[in-house]
Amino acid sequence: MTTQKPAARVAVIYHSGYGHTRVQAEAVHRGAAAIKGVQATLFDVSEVAQHWDALDAADAIILGSPTYLASVSAPFKAFMDSTSSRWAEQRWRGKLAAGFTNSAGMNGDKLHTLTTLTLFAMQHGMVWVGLGLLPGNHTSRGSPEDLNRLASFVGAMAQSHADLGSESAPPDSDRRTAEHLGRRVALAALSWTPSPQFA
Repeated sequence: MTTQKPAARVAVIYHSGYGHTRVQAEAVHRGAAAIKGVQATLFDVSEVAQHWDALDAADAIILGSPTYLASVSAPFKAFMDSTSSRWAEQRWRGKLAAGFTNSAGMNGDKLHTLTTLTLFAMQHGMVWVGLGLLPGNHTSRGSPEDLNRLASFVGAMAQSHADLGSESAPPDSDRRTAEHLGRRVALAALSWTPSPQFA
């Protein structure tokens, strides 16, 4: 019996300190995996030593970290630093990239984390895929249940109250926004074929 090669591979790599960003990562993965022809993988940065081949083979890599003190977490930064040999070889050049983050604060300076992830991808020669949603909950007719309720454009944001566990936070709207990001990246990966001149 032959195994059919997936049309596109999407890898989701994340760190989660308290479980909230893991829930967000699972939603991103769920969205990507729902697209026919896409093989989606999900793993924590603590497992990266076992998954370098999956990252190297991926057509798209979605990066996720909680926002701690206005930037990525220390474990996620350690992962970023561990890619230096791949950066030197530009091994990920031409791949698609996207990102997501979570914090307890409604703002929490999450944009800085997403910017950090974007610059990391740019240094690797990757092509960034934004969220692609208009802001939700930004008029009097809006609702916290809207997609993209935190009005992000560069990636998916989530907000989890610090006194709630990951079974309750982030809220459903943020989880659905994360799923949207996963689907969007997966669909982009299906049609993305960088030319030799581009890569």
